[in-house]
Amino acid sequence: MTDYSHDLLFGTFTTPSAGQPDVVVALARAAERGGLDLVTYQDHPYQPRFLDTQTLLAFVAASTDRITVSANVGNLPLRPPAVLARSAASIDLLSGGRLALAIGAGGFWDAIEAMGGRRLSPASSVDALEEAIGIIREIWNTDERGGVFHDGAYYRVNGAKRGPRPAHDIPIWVGAYKPRMLRLVGRAADGVLPSMGYLPGRGALTDMNAIIDESALESGRKPSDIRRLLNIGPADASPESIAELALEYGVSAFILAADEQGSIERFGAETAPAARALVAEERARRS
Repeated sequence: MTDYSHDLLFGTFTTPSAGQPDVVVALARAAERGGLDLVTYQDHPYQPRFLDTQTLLAFVAASTDRITVSANVGNLPLRPPAVLARSAASIDLLSGGRLALAIGAGGFWDAIEAMGGRRLSPASSVDALEEAIGIIREIWNTDERGGVFHDGAYYRVNGAKRGPRPAHDIPIWVGAYKPRMLRLVGRAADGVLPSMGYLPGRGALTDMNAIIDESALESGRKPSDIRRLLNIGPADASPESIAELALEYGVSAFILAADEQGSIERFGAETAPAARALVAEERARRS
């Protein structure tokens, strides 16, 4: 197996409920107290029961000191890439480099269309995502002179000014499952972020890794540079289960779906250290 041995990250995936805004922020603080690395939120801009995720990320970043914030995953069809790039860079600057940009090609197209978004076919949505990643990276790239130009099938940028430059190199993680999206990850992204509940089994991770790796190599990239993240539920959240996913399938970031403070704090204070110890021990033995 390719060595994907990044340092392990642990985080939460919580619901951005508009009915309980104080609870949402309290859960983020609990995640930080518990020693977790990430706090992430669904992004469904068409859902009135949810807080707007980009606004929430900024507020949570201001309400915490250390933890990284991210959508899980951002709804690209309702967030134009040049604007999303500036929003992400702004939150990263305001938080001192604590933002990750996780995005997806879109889903729930009836709801997206109802909000004024453009309905795309599955293949077209992947192509649009690839265009968007290129635009985002160019907006952030203030080392280049001149504006950003892109005349694509889905997005046009005609001389947009570059910047602001983020506080750190913001990783771009893509929610992906199928071959076309996985090949895009290998070409253009810094990580892949699927959910265990949508996979037919752990063996699917091996197949996904193979597609990403092949695409990365064809693009002149190192497969090991692409982080493998995973949303998990309680059934996959024991130290032993996490260690297996890390050692056998290359997963290096585990994001627990949880909306309860005790579960979040235990995941950070107990599960994460135990899983790290198991993985470190086995890696040492293997080397």
